[in-house]
Amino acid sequence: MSATLALAEPIQDGLPRPARLRAMFAVAMAVLLSVLDYAVVNIAMPEIARDVHATASASIWVINAYQLASVTSLLPVARLGEKFGHARMCLIGLVMFVFASLLCAMSQTLGELTMARALQGLGGACILGVNAALVRHIYPSELLGRGIALNGLVIALGVALGPSVGAAVLAVANWKWLFLINLPFGLAAFYFALTALPKTPRADVKFDMTSTVLLGLGLGGIVIGGDHFAEGPGGTLGFGLLAVGIVAMAALVRLQLTRAHPLLPVDLLARGGFAAAFATGFLAFLASNFFIISMPFNLTDVLHRGPVETGLVITSWPLSIVLTAPFVGRLADRYPAAILSTLGMLILSLGFLLLRLLPAAPTDIDIVWRISLAALGFSLVQPPNNKAMLMNAPKPRLAGASGMISVVRLLGQTIGGMLVAITLGLAHPAPTRTCLAFASLAAFLGAIASAMRLFAKGGRGMEG
Repeated sequence: MSATLALAEPIQDGLPRPARLRAMFAVAMAVLLSVLDYAVVNIAMPEIARDVHATASASIWVINAYQLASVTSLLPVARLGEKFGHARMCLIGLVMFVFASLLCAMSQTLGELTMARALQGLGGACILGVNAALVRHIYPSELLGRGIALNGLVIALGVALGPSVGAAVLAVANWKWLFLINLPFGLAAFYFALTALPKTPRADVKFDMTSTVLLGLGLGGIVIGGDHFAEGPGGTLGFGLLAVGIVAMAALVRLQLTRAHPLLPVDLLARGGFAAAFATGFLAFLASNFFIISMPFNLTDVLHRGPVETGLVITSWPLSIVLTAPFVGRLADRYPAAILSTLGMLILSLGFLLLRLLPAAPTDIDIVWRISLAALGFSLVQPPNNKAMLMNAPKPRLAGASGMISVVRLLGQTIGGMLVAITLGLAHPAPTRTCLAFASLAAFLGAIASAMRLFAKGGRGMEG
């Protein structure tokens, strides 16, 4: 059964400029809320643990609940976005996110806060699962790269500003205000989304509960198992959860091959351009997580930098991404992803290799320019690669493609975190430098995956 659009009128290729700017502002506000709220909570964990009378290890579930709810629900809510409309799912996500933020602020126990955070993660998934699809409807094809780059810029800003915003709030108020400030901003985002987002097509598809359960078991097992490894050796429980996750994902893939409109978009993965972009994006986030997690340990334990200096040096990564995003967006509208993403992966690999080969006593400038070079490579990868994923999906499947963009990021980060934990535990005498070597290798493999598109039908058949 093919998806049939419920809307009778033809779907425009993007919006005119005034409406486009207003609609993109609505998407940006929604995305920034969902990303920022995940990042700001990290800095408040010690205070939260004390206030709800929880141990440090137990309080980690305040973070894990959000991540787990997000990663397991991204594709199901993307399916609902195809059925009910992408704009409508974004609005539902904003309502859920604001309501869950209020519940978080009212929580008195760890259990209450964990449940509220899971609901908040579900609301965030409703936003992140359809945001790229909304960008595809907001921007005309010839400007889509700029829209995707702006979307990536907002995500990078959320990650970069998270610790600073969290610290600023905690300097004048308690941790509950980290959630209460979401109320006015969330309501403002809802107003702009309600009044500015375009009508989006709806597809005649059924919600697949069996596939949803298998997806939850699969991604849940991988995420929780990965967290066990990130906190230590992992042990029997870590391996058991990973095994459950892998078996469930294998069963899910087998089931999806029999579905005409699969929840896990194996139909999209069968498209060469989509599969190449998926592999490229996964390896980019895998490589970046090898760097992001291990580099602070390298700076403090090996290069003897203090906490403040370490934070300032690491900030060159998101700052470089933010500064280059508009430029990369224009490039993404002029050149194919096969060229830009391959070049970006090679630069990313070179940057990590240069960090691995740092002299014994480098200056801060020595470190910063290498990090900035790697960030430039990462920035070159994402907008054109995400655009390729969207352009290789038919419009009725845009929500599925949008969800997969977020799944690529979360899976790359989760598996990267697990591999970093294993490397730090087993690689001696220089585990952090080994992580940088693996980061360079993963990026180089990503360059190969991306370059494969250059040899398919003259390099353009896989671009979408």
